[in-house]
Amino acid sequence: MSEISRSGGQILADQLRLHGARMIFGVPGESYLAVLDALYDHERDMPYIVCRQEGGAAMMAEAYGKLTGEPGICMVTRGPGATNASAGLHVARQDSTPLILIVGQVGRSMRDREAFQEIDFRRMFGEVSKWVAEIEEAARIPEYVARAFATATSGRPGPVVLAVPEDVLRERATVADAVPYSRVEAAPARARMAEFRKRLAAAERPLMIVGGGGWDKDVALKVKAFAEHSGLPVAASFRRQSYFDNTSPCYVGDLGISLNPALKRRIDESDLIIAFGPRLGEMPSQGYTLFDIPKPKQPFIHIHAGAEELGRVYQADLAINAGPHAFADALEDMKPLDGSAWGAWRESARGDYEAWIAPEKTPGALQLAEVVAYLRETLPGNAIIANGAGNFAAWVHRFYTYRECGTGLAPISGSMGYGVPAGVAAKLVHPGRTVVTFAGDGDFLMTGQEFATAVQHGAPVIFIVVNNGMYGTIRMHQERHYPGRVSGTSLRNPDFAAYARAFGGHGALVERTEDFPAAFEEARASGLPSILELRIDPEAINPKQSLSEIRAAALRES
Repeated sequence: MSEISRSGGQILADQLRLHGARMIFGVPGESYLAVLDALYDHERDMPYIVCRQEGGAAMMAEAYGKLTGEPGICMVTRGPGATNASAGLHVARQDSTPLILIVGQVGRSMRDREAFQEIDFRRMFGEVSKWVAEIEEAARIPEYVARAFATATSGRPGPVVLAVPEDVLRERATVADAVPYSRVEAAPARARMAEFRKRLAAAERPLMIVGGGGWDKDVALKVKAFAEHSGLPVAASFRRQSYFDNTSPCYVGDLGISLNPALKRRIDESDLIIAFGPRLGEMPSQGYTLFDIPKPKQPFIHIHAGAEELGRVYQADLAINAGPHAFADALEDMKPLDGSAWGAWRESARGDYEAWIAPEKTPGALQLAEVVAYLRETLPGNAIIANGAGNFAAWVHRFYTYRECGTGLAPISGSMGYGVPAGVAAKLVHPGRTVVTFAGDGDFLMTGQEFATAVQHGAPVIFIVVNNGMYGTIRMHQERHYPGRVSGTSLRNPDFAAYARAFGGHGALVERTEDFPAAFEEARASGLPSILELRIDPEAINPKQSLSEIRAAALRES
């Protein structure tokens, strides 16, 4: 037991540092002033990143969790602060990312009276978190925080919520610190790995799909070594392309919203699907049509860190409950496989992928595919690409090549507004690396105020704002189902380059493909957070069809 009496705020701050937190993202609130005061003593080793809206703060914490594997920490006030933060909490839940949201709560004596900004957080956050708790005594803060770190990182990673009444944060207690948490992973049984090897050795058209949460560079390198040694073709699940080196001869594409038809045929023809990590939810499964439910027609092996996910949707021929590190270690220890039986299968699939990423022309003077191709050829392999949600992202996911694990930050949850805060967090975590965020015009303005956070904290992210004057994804669906009846999807936008300069950043407008390289290099040389506004033709709604083509097809069918 420590001989030092501390406030609840001091105890909380000390526990966060003890468990390895390197920075905290938040918007200050009067409900946790005692914590803010305690953080004053941790400014050097655990800075508080002042954000402009709690949704952005929570998304920054989520991106931190993706990048480091450690829980991102977000602090918000009760009521509107917590409701705003729920956007980032939902991303963490669907993306399997460790995150701890700390909410200042009304004082204990005021509960259940609908006090100022009071909410029952157990009920509010129960659906989008792994665990929600309210700390009743300052002396129990070490216990709760230790459990929060363990819960957020164990099994399938995810978010945890701790509500702390403001009087608990002021209350003093003499209590021992917890010991630093350690992550626990399920390891595959020896018999399961023997069966895995037997099934793979007997296959002629195998395909591995990588995804899920909890990967890092070590896992990715071990999986790459195994795949390349055996010549195993590997595809990435939705927005998990950076898990496997896209330049490897074994990489054959991703299961995105716009799935390569050739890859779809490969999956249909495969005689062994190995799903390592992903849940295979709605997006990668193409609306749950890619694999039969409950039993896929293809022989199916499913490896997942959470036992509750195995058999939840798909009944596997072989289910293996294992975390990514433990399974990657088992692959490394496995007796070498002769993959000559599927060599031609893999080479053909790789050829399909290489043809798929060749830029295709779309309407307008600015070709977004060429912009992305320029970046893939000029950016270093450790550059981080972040994006939110919208049709603009289809160009990024199709035409960019990710070479290192952790260089892609994108929301599986499909949350608009994610790219801006994610890019800021990435630059703060890795200040020496190039960070580029792609955002649509509607997407950017959902969290664009966090550009101020980038300026304030010296995070020179390059934000590429793709401006077509509309909520593009919704307009596309609108034209497909209600052709010609445009309603609620048009946008009148600001001058995004001027927006950047108003905050003290760099801004430029790009309207032609050939002007992009110079504009990008100027932004990079500025050393400032930058916005490059790319004005594209509204007809360029996706890489495959123009808006008019979609409308015409819908009218023909109606």
